Amino acid sequence: MEENKNINPIEDFNWEAYESGETATTVSHEEQEKAYDSTLNKVSDREVVDGKVIAMNKREVVVNIGYKSDGIIPLNEFRYNPDLKVGDIVEVYIENQEDKKGQLILSHKKARATRSWDRVNAALENQEIVKGFVKCRTKGGMIVDVFGIEAFLPGSQIDVKPIRDYDVFVGKTMEFKVVKINQEFRNVVVSHKALIEAELEQQKKEIIGKLQKGQVLEGTVKNITTYGVFIDLGGVDGLIHITDLSWGRVSDPHEVVALDQKLNVVILDFDEERKRIALGLKQLTPHPWDALDENLKVGDTVKGKVVVMADYGAFVEIAPGVEGLIHVSEMSWSQHLRSAQDFLKVGDEVEAIVLTLDREERKMSLGIKQLRPDPWETIEDKYPIGSKHVAKVRNFTNFGVFVELEEGVDGLIHISDLSWTKKIKHPSEFTQIGADIDVIVLEIDKENRRLSLGHKQLEENPWDVFETVFTVGSVHEGQIIEMLDKGAVISLPYGVEGFATPKHLVKEDGTQAQLNEKLNFKVIEFNKDAKRIILSHSRIFEDAQKAEVRAERKAKKATKKEEAPVIQNQAASTTLGDLDALAALKEQMEKGEN
Repeated sequence: MEENKNINPIEDFNWEAYESGETATTVSHEEQEKAYDSTLNKVSDREVVDGKVIAMNKREVVVNIGYKSDGIIPLNEFRYNPDLKVGDIVEVYIENQEDKKGQLILSHKKARATRSWDRVNAALENQEIVKGFVKCRTKGGMIVDVFGIEAFLPGSQIDVKPIRDYDVFVGKTMEFKVVKINQEFRNVVVSHKALIEAELEQQKKEIIGKLQKGQVLEGTVKNITTYGVFIDLGGVDGLIHITDLSWGRVSDPHEVVALDQKLNVVILDFDEERKRIALGLKQLTPHPWDALDENLKVGDTVKGKVVVMADYGAFVEIAPGVEGLIHVSEMSWSQHLRSAQDFLKVGDEVEAIVLTLDREERKMSLGIKQLRPDPWETIEDKYPIGSKHVAKVRNFTNFGVFVELEEGVDGLIHISDLSWTKKIKHPSEFTQIGADIDVIVLEIDKENRRLSLGHKQLEENPWDVFETVFTVGSVHEGQIIEMLDKGAVISLPYGVEGFATPKHLVKEDGTQAQLNEKLNFKVIEFNKDAKRIILSHSRIFEDAQKAEVRAERKAKKATKKEEAPVIQNQAASTTLGDLDALAALKEQMEKGEN
């Protein structure tokens, strides 16, 4: 603003006439106007000039730009600057030098808009701190008035700590840094966080430089995550990992702390270069193992809650921070390999026996099967040899079936003890897992906790009867049910199976017997102990042929005897001893033929 020029008074001014009311002077009115105008600024419409605030009220601001009249500007155009006061220099845009009422019309808003783009670019280039008025919320942040331009303030750039309530910033005037400008779309991004980060970095260095491990500080819960809690230590953040919140297991940090909560923490570790601080909360309280009942010993019964499950066992918390492991093998007397989830689940209240206790290592093992009697202690009483029971099929092997008589009492039925008559290749042909099966106790192995069981022994041995039916030489009808490299399996009456080698499967016409063919078979071997019957089809017609040959030979001999000449006087000369010798020789010859 130009300074006013001093005008010297007119030397020949008639003061007496002026006092008497006469205003006539030797200087013309035009000259007086010219002299007055020369004391004022030369201004033009649509021009931006600086003005001085000379008065203010709740609605308006009066600004003097050195013109013949002052301008009035609405106060809301200065919302961004709540510190505005009389005497401040402000920029104004001259809309009209004189309206109908002779009033000078000014606008601060338009003045800012006219100069704003240049100023905001200069602020970015010079890293200048600018003031802005937070107008309203928008998606992802706030709209801020900076030099009359609507700039975007991202939510992440409001403060160094997460902001949960954006609305508290609406209507506030704050300082910002211009961080990004898009010249094409004239978009401006500002940050308040950038102003305090530099200051915080210096604070962090000073704070971290004074830290010591084991030092206890007061902090405020700033943020809660799934893996831990961030604590504001007054300009620098530290992290309490979830495992350092409590001596007990914590599934959700919200169970232990709340946002904005003030609490004491201990410094566990820190990294000056990376500015990371590890904090602990549980370390401020004694370890629960140190407070564990001194009288607790192996064999005692304890109660607790299952806090973690694994396939191999369950972790039971018997006191906050004091856990014991129940291994899956200690959950049941059963010898079957099972998962711990078959017995327990997280949250279960359990009673258990202390099996091992190591206070130095802070380890404890527990058992729940010990609360029930061991069934093998009285196995001979409940399952004596020869007793009959119903068992549950649990598993198969190539050599037999594993069954469970009750929890913890297992037995094996050997494949050979499943059936008297059927040739079973695999137990799955006879029964299925989960099925009930009748058994009889054959042997007890208490040391290895196993029973030898039988199923076929529940019935009489039919081979005692078969021995009288399938005698060697007897002929029976059979059907070939399976062809093997070494021969064929033949189904016989009464559900019995026999076996014939390939040479015994040749038919009378010289062809080989085929699968599913029904033929007569002769028993050529019967073994009761091995439960084996060897058959032959060929022997039937082969033996018949041999019988015919023998018959023919006998007939020829008989014919020769009839044709032999009668020798006279032979009988007279033959002694009794000779007759006996001839009879013996004949008998011997007949046996030889047979």
